[in-house]
Amino acid sequence: MGQNRKGSERIRPDWKSLKRGLSLYRYIRPYRGTFALGMLFLFMSSAASLAFPKFLGELVNAPSSENFLDKVQEIALLLFGLLLFQAFSSYFRVVLFVRVAEKALAALRQATYDKLLRLPMAFYGGRRVGELNSRISSDITQLQETFTITLAEFIRQLIIIVGGITLLMYTSVQLTLFMLAILPVIVIAAVLFGRFIRKYSKRVQAEVADSNTIVEETLQGMATVKAFANEHYEWTRYREKTNEVARTAIKGGHYRAAFSSFIILGLFGAVVAVIWKGSLLIGQGAINSGELFSFVLYSSFIGGSIGGMADVYAKIQKAIGSTEELLDLFEEEEESLRIEFNDRPERPLEGALRFEGVHFSYPGRKEMEVLKGIDLHVEAGETVALVGSSGSGKTTLTNLLLGFYPVNSGRILVDEKEIGRYDLSEYRKHLAIVPQDVLLFGGTIAENIRYGRTDASLEEVKAAAEKAFALGFIEEFPDGFDTVVGERGVQLSGGQRQRVAIARAFLKDPSILILDEATSALDSHSEAEVQKALEELMSGRTSLTIAHRLSTVRHADRIIVLEEGLLVESGPPDELVQRPSGRFRALLEMQQR
Repeated sequence: MGQNRKGSERIRPDWKSLKRGLSLYRYIRPYRGTFALGMLFLFMSSAASLAFPKFLGELVNAPSSENFLDKVQEIALLLFGLLLFQAFSSYFRVVLFVRVAEKALAALRQATYDKLLRLPMAFYGGRRVGELNSRISSDITQLQETFTITLAEFIRQLIIIVGGITLLMYTSVQLTLFMLAILPVIVIAAVLFGRFIRKYSKRVQAEVADSNTIVEETLQGMATVKAFANEHYEWTRYREKTNEVARTAIKGGHYRAAFSSFIILGLFGAVVAVIWKGSLLIGQGAINSGELFSFVLYSSFIGGSIGGMADVYAKIQKAIGSTEELLDLFEEEEESLRIEFNDRPERPLEGALRFEGVHFSYPGRKEMEVLKGIDLHVEAGETVALVGSSGSGKTTLTNLLLGFYPVNSGRILVDEKEIGRYDLSEYRKHLAIVPQDVLLFGGTIAENIRYGRTDASLEEVKAAAEKAFALGFIEEFPDGFDTVVGERGVQLSGGQRQRVAIARAFLKDPSILILDEATSALDSHSEAEVQKALEELMSGRTSLTIAHRLSTVRHADRIIVLEEGLLVESGPPDELVQRPSGRFRALLEMQQR
């Protein structure tokens, strides 16, 4: 129900929404000359449309003229030339509007993607990928139709309505007032009636979908249905729903029949009434038959434009409504990033870390404090293992170090400088992470390793793979480094993906390394190979390693034990193991049991 309400709100934007929607004009502004030329061709093709009924009326009057054949040929040639002129104008109008729209929307897509790249992790915490993807695809596609077709159609119909009524008034004021008294009212009533029938048809479709859901759920859960002997219950439920669909559809049939009768009686009756009134005026000598013929055509044009205006206006409203969330996206606060192609940091970091009284809770769960006054100092080049039960704050600590979220209170310093004072783009070039669930992009092995430093040569990529003990299995593939890994690296085993991620980190050559349970999901053989690569990678750089498997952290210089957001224990591995009532020893004994 929430989605339907949201959809209806997007179809009825207020004036503030309209004003915000018009702000997208800045993407058209660079092409305003082309857009203005397209508008000129739009006016020309609309004017040609308005000229047709006038000349067709003169063609009807031609038999009463003295030079009958010459007059008919002259008007026929004129109409043919008008057709060519309209075709010419319509072609260039469409071409120019499409050119402007595609260039403007390409710029809008680029700006939206750039904005998504600059938003902090806090923004992504409460949003689905599909929702964000719809901003850059569905919403912008909706604007594409508006810029290329709908807006031009709206302006064209306005020109035909205003221009047609003006020409009708010039032909016969009396007949025009008679037509305006009946035809627009009937057209508007037909539009409203048609909209009601469309809504009723959607209701029928929704009920059919509900009945299909019953079938789908029953077939998927057939074992449960049979286990509980509920075949008759399911059949009864489906029968009631399909009978309800039939009743609703039959009622809709009555409405459609009434609508057809109304169209025949109303619209055709209005045309008959106009011709009847015009015939009386012909008898009085107020107009001639050709003018009446033109008048009926203009009335049909105007009636059709009034009828189509409602749908076109609804599409424009929908497009403006679809920009609401897109514009909300542009108003989100960005990270302090400097996005550029240079992957190498300007100056190295020593890698000394300091957490001072850090308190933190995630934006979506502000009432639940994850870190509660963490004080921690890590020397440059030191390897520190973070251990503790799930939810104790280990991963959160590394997320804060990466600058994904601002702390609630306290501060985090790197080389005695708060990370908030660094340019985040420059700062993150000094960090690398090897996660438990490695995400590889769908390209080649070389492209995935090169993601650590995109300007690296193939020789540097191979050297990084060799350090990560990955060169052997890579060269066994027929395509070597050009092997496509598939979506999320599905073509590689878990251990192979981990070693590619380690090679990526080697290539980046970070000052600070984060290992987030990098071996926990591997078998013993793969773990041994990956562990050797990790030890090589950690050598000479500040390393924070998160581990649930406590036997893997004996190599650490120091172990930090976290419990419910508190730092409860700290010290070298051998010392912590010897503490009789220590928390690390208790965790280790629990795992061994």
